[in-house]
Amino acid sequence: MYVQIYVNDIVFYSTNLSLCEEFAKTMQEEFEMSMMGELTFFLGLQIKQLNDGIFISQSKYCNELLKMFAMNGCKEAIIPISISCNLNLDEKSIAVDNSKFRGIIGSLLYLTASIHDIMFVVCLCEGFKLIQKSLI
Repeated sequence: MYVQIYVNDIVFYSTNLSLCEEFAKTMQEEFEMSMMGELTFFLGLQIKQLNDGIFISQSKYCNELLKMFAMNGCKEAIIPISISCNLNLDEKSIAVDNSKFRGIIGSLLYLTASIHDIMFVVCLCEGFKLIQKSLI
């Protein structure tokens, strides 16, 4: 049996159904809690259980980020960054809101937990966070 606790959320699972039922009963005797059924969403992760495996996605979180940072009309890219891309600080570029920039980087870092191929690009951009200039 596996049990994961995050603040006031508990996720538990096992291949032994009776063990899960016993754990749920014990927890409900000790704590006020609700059974939500099969896990489908947890900490920004969409979870889908099928016969051939468990699949995790953050597409809902990605779409929320795009809306939050006014980028929901942006173009898709096949790869996270082009090999020929060279980030340089343009002294003539407009200043950006540093707290908004840190928010974007923090949100993208959270995404790297499940989308590993964006880690390099996010960390590359994160290096510019103290400069407060637009990279575009």
